[in-house]
Amino acid sequence: MSGNSPLFTDIGREMEPPSDDVLWRRAAAGDAGAFGDLYERHCRAVYNYLFRRLGDWSDAEELTAVVFLEAFRRRRDVRVENGKVLPWLYGIATNLVRNRRRSLRRQRNALEGMDRAEPSSDGSADALARVDAEQRMRALLRLVGRLRKDQQDVVALCIWSELSYEEAAVALDVPVGTIRSRLARARAALRELADANGHELGDPDARSVVL
Repeated sequence: MSGNSPLFTDIGREMEPPSDDVLWRRAAAGDAGAFGDLYERHCRAVYNYLFRRLGDWSDAEELTAVVFLEAFRRRRDVRVENGKVLPWLYGIATNLVRNRRRSLRRQRNALEGMDRAEPSSDGSADALARVDAEQRMRALLRLVGRLRKDQQDVVALCIWSELSYEEAAVALDVPVGTIRSRLARARAALRELADANGHELGDPDARSVVL
């Protein structure tokens, strides 16, 4: 039988995973399994985004759960642009980061060099790597934290999470032109800060932010 037959075409379509918008329509109608599929699809990206904003794995894990709880609560309000729901999830995450900073000031304490417990001597290589990643992320956040809050958001979304201007506009609920101008100003400010503080642009983390 030819691979171009309708039978094979239908089977191929059935094997393709459903798009975000299909899953969200199902979730909005009460399908918990569809929401679970979306969680599995996007939880890692949201977790990584929050770690880059907070510099703390535990806080990132905690807020990732809150993001999806809030998303489920607001599942009938979701904005799916071009079949993608991740920008909307990033928007929820960004608002949670803002609220967390205002209420607990935990980020300010971390960026001012709050001491962190080192892993025990018998800790695994993975634990050491996690601590090293936190320390490197905090150093980077000290630089980015000198930007205006709206500029920090576009750096995290467009540079670290590689969203397009259009997707970042969905996440922050602002016009695309606003995203472009904020990012341009943020890049210029970061270059000045890096030069003023002698930050090595050869460092991969710094390069990813200011270039």
